[in-house]
Amino acid sequence: MGLMAVLAQHGYAVVAVILFLAAAGLPLPTSLVLLAAGALARDPASGVAVHLLLPLAILCALAGDILLFFGGRYTGWWLLAGMCRLSMNPEGCIFSSSAYFYRRGAKTLLFAKWIPGLSSMAAPLAGSLNMRFQRFVSLDLLGVSAYVATWTLIGFTFSRFLGRIEAWLQTLGHAVLIVMLLLVASYAVSVIVFWIKARKYNKIQKISAEELRRRLEARDPSRLMVIADVRSHNYYDPGMQRIKNSIRVEPTRLREELEALREFMAPECEIYLYCSCIRDTTSKRVAHMLEQENCRTSVIEGGLKAWIRAGGELELVPASDIQRLPRFE
Repeated sequence: MGLMAVLAQHGYAVVAVILFLAAAGLPLPTSLVLLAAGALARDPASGVAVHLLLPLAILCALAGDILLFFGGRYTGWWLLAGMCRLSMNPEGCIFSSSAYFYRRGAKTLLFAKWIPGLSSMAAPLAGSLNMRFQRFVSLDLLGVSAYVATWTLIGFTFSRFLGRIEAWLQTLGHAVLIVMLLLVASYAVSVIVFWIKARKYNKIQKISAEELRRRLEARDPSRLMVIADVRSHNYYDPGMQRIKNSIRVEPTRLREELEALREFMAPECEIYLYCSCIRDTTSKRVAHMLEQENCRTSVIEGGLKAWIRAGGELELVPASDIQRLPRFE
């Protein structure tokens, strides 16, 4: 069954599901779906109307982007790293996408849907960079609307030409469908593998913020206690705070950071890690890597927020550690 036939049978439901899942990160052919839906709407007997199709597709794509926006807001670069795991260079995937924000700021959302890779990364990046939700929605709505309207109206205008193309594709049998299914299946497998690997972090030693405060107050001066801030790259902005006397460990450059931490990796050294991710994901990842280097570590449960609730001392992030971000006020 061809794409046009599927749309003719299920209409708006297919468009809604595809647009939402693609916006939420799945590698699905949104442009082809919009072209086909637009072409189908040209036929009055199809039951698909352009004036209903456009707002439906826009709202579903926007809903998927909002989901990733809050994912980026509350998980930091952990979500971005997970989305880039299929890339040959995950860090390069993240940094190349964030480069658009550094150069163009919030206006990136106006054209992000047209750029492969950035189309899925833009929303969580905006969330991780603390863009105001109202501004994100207004800009993303404009960008999504332009993208959806363009492809849909092209399909509507050139419906006869697209019909000939689909007829040619059908001569290939189910090859196109099989390729699409393989792409979706490989993505699903990568997500499952990602979660299975994450289970190894459950054995990481943890400590409450209250307990760490008591240890600091009663610490032995002969023993070195290091508190490491491993919040994701680009979480720093002027005015940001950290735990007093903590050091910076960049989680996206762990190999290089490990070399700098060698001097602390003695048996009598205690290293405590904190981040701002849900379930302390970044802290656990760094702790796991440090333990592979025979360094005893503990993760501060709840990260910086738990430390603040416990009444722990804070200090401003030094100017040398600040990563300049786009100004989203």
